[in-house]
Amino acid sequence: MMRRPPPLILLVLGFLASSPIKAEPEAVAVKGENADTNPVEMVRSLQALQDQIAVGSTMAHAAQRVLLTRIDETLFPLDPQAWQDKKNVRAAVTFVLSGGKPVILRKLLSLGVLSGQDERIVQGALAYVEGREADAKRYFNDIDVVTLPPSLAGQMALVKSALTVRDDPAGSMQLLDYVRLQLPGTLVEESALRRAIFVASQTGDINKFEFLARQYIRRFRHSIYSGNFRQRFAMALTQLEFTRDPNQFGRLVVILNEMEPDSRRELYLLVARSAIDQGRTSAAILASDKALVLSDSDKVSASRARLYRAAATIVTAKGFDPGVDELRKIDRAALSVNDLTLLDSALSMANYIRNSPESPPVGKATSDQTNVAAQSPAISRAQDALGRVDQLFRREMR
Repeated sequence: MMRRPPPLILLVLGFLASSPIKAEPEAVAVKGENADTNPVEMVRSLQALQDQIAVGSTMAHAAQRVLLTRIDETLFPLDPQAWQDKKNVRAAVTFVLSGGKPVILRKLLSLGVLSGQDERIVQGALAYVEGREADAKRYFNDIDVVTLPPSLAGQMALVKSALTVRDDPAGSMQLLDYVRLQLPGTLVEESALRRAIFVASQTGDINKFEFLARQYIRRFRHSIYSGNFRQRFAMALTQLEFTRDPNQFGRLVVILNEMEPDSRRELYLLVARSAIDQGRTSAAILASDKALVLSDSDKVSASRARLYRAAATIVTAKGFDPGVDELRKIDRAALSVNDLTLLDSALSMANYIRNSPESPPVGKATSDQTNVAAQSPAISRAQDALGRVDQLFRREMR
């Protein structure tokens, strides 16, 4: 269930609807106990707004910037006595882990009002957002998230999962499962679900990967962050049996059928491109074919699908000639800069294969040459070169 938006959300949405966003320091009260200056209530407002982002509200995404700024401006000048209340301290930690500036945590530490677990939590949260992972691990190591209030517990578990995923992926997954159960329907759950999918891909747990992917696609496919999810999801798929084994590809089709046609087409294109990057020819062809069927009158998507299919088939014995022909027919004007790079690289590799003295006569493949792509050193080197070239371009585009 999503949190009920406290009054401050209506204030922020009113700002967006009625006037340009302006800084109004004089409008920020620092005294009193109303919802607009109470740390706990302000953070609840932020969380409720972020929950709307998880289901795709662009207005909430825009309003978040206003609210983060307003909370920053309100928390910092609060009277030191306000931080005697541990609820306010924990609200400040939740705020920073939700995207707020860490300056408030530095102030809390400088006041000398913290001790015990609260001090470790503040120190750990500050270390995490500042990129000091070793310090964050040390401060958080003996903190049991189950003992914390739900909102902070979810954020802390999310952080601890990120800190432990490399050394203990199973433990990281347990923490992410805890987050999903603790804060259902929230942006924190959406983030935990995205991360859990990729942990499952890294550990090769295809059944959990499939289950979590379906959950995300059914419940959060409209999230503001779903674009990032789709990119990483496509890369993760190429590490699993969905794309390694053509017989398993049908399971991927079932998962993606949960999505609207446009989103499904885009994901097939991402899978095809990612498969090319990683040298998975069969997966690239299967995904490209699916994308092409869904392209209809979309010239750009159709051009991408044909490019990815042709780039994959030129390193197969029977697909070389038709693949090269298709590459030459593709409308360059319909491609992005990154895809133009792939097209030029594929044509260069095709030329290399054709002219290599070690390659077999093109156009004369027999049944004995079915596996020639794997046997020919020329084709193998060409495929490796194409992969290396494309990895360089992908790094440039980051």
